Amino acid sequence: MAVIAAFVLNAGLNFILGLVIAKLLGPADFGRFALATAGAIVINTVLFEWLRLSATRFYSARVRANEPWIRHGLDRAYAALALLLLAGALLCAGFGIEGGPESRGALLAGTALAALGIGVFDYHAALARARFDGGLYLGLVALKNALAFALMAATAWYLPHPSYVLVAFAIGQCATVFLLRGPLRDPSVPVQRVRLRETWRLFLIYGLPLIAANAIYQAMPFFNRATLAAQAGFAEAGYFALAADVTLRSLSTLGTALDLLLFQIAVRAEEHHGAAEAERQVARNAATVVALLLPCAVGFWAILPALQALVVPEAYRGPFAIYAVLLVPGLFCLSLMHFALNPVFQIRRKTMPVIAAAFLGLAVNGIGLLVLPSRFGPAGIALAQTAGLGAAFLGLALRALTGPNRLVLPWREIAAAAAACLAMGLALAPFRDLPPATALALCVPLGMVLYGALVWAFDIAGLRGAVEDRIRGRHPAPAE
Repeated sequence: MAVIAAFVLNAGLNFILGLVIAKLLGPADFGRFALATAGAIVINTVLFEWLRLSATRFYSARVRANEPWIRHGLDRAYAALALLLLAGALLCAGFGIEGGPESRGALLAGTALAALGIGVFDYHAALARARFDGGLYLGLVALKNALAFALMAATAWYLPHPSYVLVAFAIGQCATVFLLRGPLRDPSVPVQRVRLRETWRLFLIYGLPLIAANAIYQAMPFFNRATLAAQAGFAEAGYFALAADVTLRSLSTLGTALDLLLFQIAVRAEEHHGAAEAERQVARNAATVVALLLPCAVGFWAILPALQALVVPEAYRGPFAIYAVLLVPGLFCLSLMHFALNPVFQIRRKTMPVIAAAFLGLAVNGIGLLVLPSRFGPAGIALAQTAGLGAAFLGLALRALTGPNRLVLPWREIAAAAAACLAMGLALAPFRDLPPATALALCVPLGMVLYGALVWAFDIAGLRGAVEDRIRGRHPAPAE
């Protein structure tokens, strides 16, 4: 539970820090900072994400003790890429010396350093999660956020330039790892060069298809927004972008928190009980993901009118709700792929089907862009994206759930979750037409109570049993 608590803490503090930096930098410089941060995330994904995914899959407490070449391979690959990125940052900084901190070279250097900081921190956080060291992971997140607040806010106050704030961000990430290097360190053993080459090959075969698939899913909305901007103008693309971002965050935040914990449980099941038990754990995890994400999607639909009226800027109202309704099914499919289906192939170490499904989704999305806008106008582009993500989900589901090695899902649990969500949606539907504040105040607690009561009554996806086990673990019964 410390892992989920740390994730919630990190998400909340990042939101607050973003508001502080926005106030201190001002709109124009904050816009540059936000663009550079997005670029840093892309650089980190391309360079380091395959290694972070490999750490969550192949590293564990047992591997730490018995297979040290896994950590050696990860460390050396990270070091090589980090040095390459650092050299690029220094080169950009050299080109930006004459222009000062506002030059393009300085901003590119700050972006590269921020990507380096993200990569270093995420890697070591993944190692802590893989070892099931919740206390260490929580310590990493807490220290990182404390340093980020101190360094970034102070820099934005005294040196209000995006380049300096990006450097402060990178220093805070790297300093966190340096200060906690003791508990993060593995026992010192000789490096086996032959093992290193085998390990790097394993990481590449495992991780690169996942990164390629993620790149495709990131490219899909980019193409859609560009098409929408070309056909209907940038304002319409802005409506689409805001609806997509808010909807995706509503569905993916909980899924990401679950994935941090559930996938490591499956990896541990494989280590202790074999591949068959790992597959059964992945199936149980999938039922848990459906049971917790499906009510989020239904609840988002229920409160959408109130959310639009109370939270969304007035200029976006109207198109926001239309796009959000059309995008919810596809983004829900995307969340299920990331958090329920991808782990099937990750645990099997056969990740090529993930990229095949992504290409299928991109193709269907492209066909939709050619056909649907002429019939439905700008809404057709949202339908094209939903169709593409739905096709990718169906393709990956067929690959996982059919054939001789098909995954056996607990269909009763999934059907029960769907029935409970249907009941919740029908109960909340009449409240959508109430005044926004009243609707929001009633829908959120009523939906939680109703769905929670059904989950508890029928023990959907074993969630009631998990809570009871947790309670008994904290308050054990007296020994007879």
